[in-house]
Amino acid sequence: MSKKNLVVTRPDLQRLQELLRGASDSAEGTARPHLQELRDRLLRATAVEAQQMVPDVITMNSTIELFDPDRKDTETITLVYPDEACSEEGKLSVLSLLGSALFGCRVGDEVNLQVPPRTIRRQVQKVTFQPERAGAFNL
Repeated sequence: MSKKNLVVTRPDLQRLQELLRGASDSAEGTARPHLQELRDRLLRATAVEAQQMVPDVITMNSTIELFDPDRKDTETITLVYPDEACSEEGKLSVLSLLGSALFGCRVGDEVNLQVPPRTIRRQVQKVTFQPERAGAFNL
């Protein structure tokens, strides 16, 4: 995954930091190193007003098309907060391994996740819905 500087809306930054504080207070949070990586990315992030968000960035509640180069197929997911996650509806938690890697990515970015014994690769093909681009600043 890219180590580019993350651009995040102020409301998303605040809510994610609160979620991550809660996760670090639990034993589950310490067993999930990807959450520490997300914390670190948020510490280095550039916070912007929702109206200033770049339109091809994956923000909270964005719906995206992901290409799996190994299976040569595409899936559509929506990145959500943990309490809204539902795999049957294609709603992926931002605190999941893939969700935390996708947060802040842009169209064309590829994420590579080590899940022994293999590597999971996904490429962001399209952001079909981004709340900020649609003028929905309070999702």
